[in-house]
Amino acid sequence: MKKPKFTFIDLFAGIGGFHIAMHNLGGECVFASEWDNDCRKTYTANFREISPKLFDKDGKPNDLFAGDITKVPPESIPNHDILCGGFPCQPFSQAGYKRGFEDTRGTLFFNVAAILKAKQPIAFFLENVRGLFTHDDGKTFEVIKNTIDELGYDFFYQIVKASDFNCPQHRPRLYMIGIRKDLKLKYTFPKPVPLTKNMSWVFDGATVNKEIGFTLRVGGKSSPIDDRRNWDGYIVNGEERRISPREGKRMQGFPDDFEFPVSKGAAMKQLGNSVAIPAIEATANELVKILEAAGLIGEKK
Repeated sequence: MKKPKFTFIDLFAGIGGFHIAMHNLGGECVFASEWDNDCRKTYTANFREISPKLFDKDGKPNDLFAGDITKVPPESIPNHDILCGGFPCQPFSQAGYKRGFEDTRGTLFFNVAAILKAKQPIAFFLENVRGLFTHDDGKTFEVIKNTIDELGYDFFYQIVKASDFNCPQHRPRLYMIGIRKDLKLKYTFPKPVPLTKNMSWVFDGATVNKEIGFTLRVGGKSSPIDDRRNWDGYIVNGEERRISPREGKRMQGFPDDFEFPVSKGAAMKQLGNSVAIPAIEATANELVKILEAAGLIGEKK
């Protein structure tokens, strides 16, 4: 196995969108966590071969693919260069919003913060819904910013659309990059690239009524095609069609041979919850280049 450029952990891993992106950039996943059993089946089916150490050691199961991250002591997680994760957005109910780290208790972001505090990786890459930026009149994001500052990281964030990185759906998401302050490095988000993979490409060259697809969702399937809630119906070669996991994979940037050892409904839910791999990879690539140029990862390390 080729020596990796860097190591990373994959929190709230879902079905592994971050894993694919970081692996493509030369990274090795040294720890992952996902509590949903169906997602764990899909993750295991697709990553056991490229990241065998996550699942077995000397032929025996190990604990590097954890379930509930809240039950994992942060100190027990392997050292890593980059922490990755799409943590769920939860309201921070504590009054005051004065002390970042303490104000995150009771939320899953607290577990991310606790790992950053304990392991001090070089950098992190977090993803969340766009609404996190304005949630609770901006107070939630203010807590996150304060926490990141308290933990000793410079913080860079931007709303990124998947369609700006050759992924045929809009899918605006909040991307958050952190780099340890002591390294004195500045991150710049990548510039958009031309869209060459559109919905016609998704449907094998057919004529489709939209060039850029609707953002994949989890619920509300099969609404009338002219309803504002419709997100899975398209007019393809003059006929109404609903996207299947096959089209969903292409819309999220997963390879065609990505496996779903679960029901079609579960597969669509998993895709709706996943990240857009091309946008994640383009964003992470800029981070990897910065860290490599500084001699923190890669051959100079």
